Amino acid sequence: MKRRQFIRGAGAATVAAGAMMSSKAMAAPEFKWKMVTTWPKNFPGLGTGANQLAEMINKMSNGRIQVKVYGAGELVGALEIFDAVSRGTAEMGHGASYYWKGKSTAAQFFAAVPFGLTAQEMNAWLYQGGGMELWEEVYDKFGLVPGAAGNTGVQMGGWFNKEINGVEDLKGLKMRIPGLGGEVLKRAGGTPVLLPGGEIFPSLQSGAIDATEWVGPYNDMAFGLHKAAKYYYYPGWHEPGTTLECFINKEAFMALPEDLQIIVRNALRVANQDMLAEFMTKNNQALDQLVNKHGVELRNFPDDVMIKLREISDQVVAEEAEKDEMTKKVYDSFVQFRDQVQKWTAVSEQAYINGRSLG
Repeated sequence: MKRRQFIRGAGAATVAAGAMMSSKAMAAPEFKWKMVTTWPKNFPGLGTGANQLAEMINKMSNGRIQVKVYGAGELVGALEIFDAVSRGTAEMGHGASYYWKGKSTAAQFFAAVPFGLTAQEMNAWLYQGGGMELWEEVYDKFGLVPGAAGNTGVQMGGWFNKEINGVEDLKGLKMRIPGLGGEVLKRAGGTPVLLPGGEIFPSLQSGAIDATEWVGPYNDMAFGLHKAAKYYYYPGWHEPGTTLECFINKEAFMALPEDLQIIVRNALRVANQDMLAEFMTKNNQALDQLVNKHGVELRNFPDDVMIKLREISDQVVAEEAEKDEMTKKVYDSFVQFRDQVQKWTAVSEQAYINGRSLG
């Protein structure tokens, strides 16, 4: 009997020891990845979103993947991350796909399209409407696997050093605005300028640019943009539901076992949802401070300006679609989805919000 107890006890000890060894083995990093971002280090919402994504992957994988985040300029420049991940200098990149229109015209559609999809509609297109499959097709030739990793919701129209009372006020305007929105501004007579986040404030303050869009009150106040411009316009016609991205070097991703691939993909989905919730929660808190504490003048774009920008936007987006076969393929999918989903939005979200505002 004693012998049996000893054997039983020895067996239990062996199993426990084995479990401990297994746990330690699981915790040891099998893959050490670098994530480069277009955002300043630890910048609220965007930079911290990248940090949280990395931490989530580390924890969900039980340490088997360890991701270290590098802010803009720490490892490569803010607008150099696409190439860095493509060539394998880093395994992950965190940014927005409209920055890469020079690489692929089609890439812009996966971030924001002027007068396009809201955040909710954008997620529906990506996850259920075929958008993600097209995104993967576009990035595949660059050796990248893309994924949605956040959304800002409807952005603000931007900061201006002069009033916008009509379409004429857009002429000659030097404005930091990327992607398709920048091309629309150009057609309206302005001069679009592409700048990474860290260069916006000094450029606006020095007069190198007359206006800038960034994101919304939460992010804009963190940059101190209210110290460099007086007028804050809405709505963000150019970015109605901007998707942030995380792209992964395809060779590095395929080297992961299947369970870790699933963990990475699901971590992106959680990050996408969390960022949108963060912006929805904090934007009005920041807007209240900007208006009531800092004296910012909140302005709505005049109707004639919005109508003209919408007209130009339709032309620009349609013309962009004709530049190559892949862009046309993405455009057709995007427009088809937009046209059907906005009918439901009109009788659901829009009708409800209109009704809530009555009285």
